[in-house]
Amino acid sequence: MGSSAPPDGLSDEALLAGLTFGDAEAGRAFIRRFQGRVHGLALAILPDPAWKHGPSYDPRRGTVAAWMARITRNLAIDALRLRRAEVMDPDVLAAVAPPSAVSVEDAALTSHAADAVRRALRRLPEEQSRALLLAAFYGRTAEEISRSESIPLGTAKTRIRLGLRRIRSLLTTPAEEA
Repeated sequence: MGSSAPPDGLSDEALLAGLTFGDAEAGRAFIRRFQGRVHGLALAILPDPAWKHGPSYDPRRGTVAAWMARITRNLAIDALRLRRAEVMDPDVLAAVAPPSAVSVEDAALTSHAADAVRRALRRLPEEQSRALLLAAFYGRTAEEISRSESIPLGTAKTRIRLGLRRIRSLLTTPAEEA
């Protein structure tokens, strides 16, 4: 995955490396570059995000922007799990869309993968699809799904497990065989 090189000549990866090793100027530049995107994404999910994860970045797994968006999304969902007393509005998922400044390559891969997942979800029985969406995208536990869907805990776990198994099968099977 390539790095971006803005007009100042410093790549996202170079700024992150400087930040990780305590370079205050690199830290300031890094924050200036990403603060709007990350803060906007976090605030779309919950009002008070805070995190530090520099050492976990692996350039072989994607761009810095995608890494930051993933951390922000995961932490925001974790925070919602801890304090959720009300049902999350399904429209919140729209706020978790990738940032608009992703590379064309990242956007194309993400779009293709998301389309494949949507197609696979449509092929699942409705109860499995719903349980899987509640668990994977809304961060619900099997126990929470059991309560909200008024089904036994074992049934919720089974729907999630079978849904995951079927999705995996659908996503690893070539399109012409699926």
